[in-house]
Order: sequence, then structure tokens, then C-alpha cells
Amino acid sequence: MSVTILTLLKRRPDMSKADFIAYYETHHRLIGERVLGPWAIRYERKHLHPMDGTDADHDFDVAMEIEFPDEAAMAECFAAMADEQTRREITEDEERLFDRPRMRIYRVETHRSALPPKPA
Repeated sequence: MSVTILTLLKRRPDMSKADFIAYYETHHRLIGERVLGPWAIRYERKHLHPMDGTDADHDFDVAMEIEFPDEAAMAECFAAMADEQTRREITEDEERLFDRPRMRIYRVETHRSALPPKPA
């Protein structure tokens, strides 16, 4: 059974949302792809845009999901990420992008509803 990790991330306060997304998608994402690639089966960044259109400060700017095929792959990935050089590279880049003390990481338990079809 696959394992999904959800990380909620907040951009640095001195960074605009547009600059945050641009840096994440053109630089930090590439680190993630390289580091996660041998183990993860899905790596998604879900940039959050308030439905009411406000540009007010919100708790998080992106929900990042990583899916592993199983527990063993997740454990191997986390062990590889603990390597001093890899950890330093990730941390240094996170400091350019995120408000790190506000990062929240969760293991996801999914429950899916079967919805009825749209009435004719």
C-alpha cells in the first residue's frame, strides 16, 4: 500500500507569491525531483490561491505531496535525505524560499467517497 506525505509550506515574508512560485518551480522542485526520484512515485506542489481572491496573509502557500509505493521506499528515501551533504543542500535552499519554522509535515490517511452521478 502506498504512503503519502503532505507538507504545508509558507513562503518567506519578504517574498511575493509570484516570486515564490517561480523559484519553487524552476529551482527547488529540481532538487526534490533528484532526491526523491529513486523512491517516490508522485511529487506534486499544490500552490494555494484563496477562493475569495484576497491577497491577505494566509497560513500556507503550498501543499506539497510525496507518494511512495510502500513503507520501505519511504524509509530508504528519508535515510538518503539524512546524508549530510544532501540535508545541507535541501536546508540551504529551503531557507531561500520558506518560513521554515512554519513548515508542517503529515502522513496522510485517505478516505474517498463514491459520489452519485449528476442528475439528468
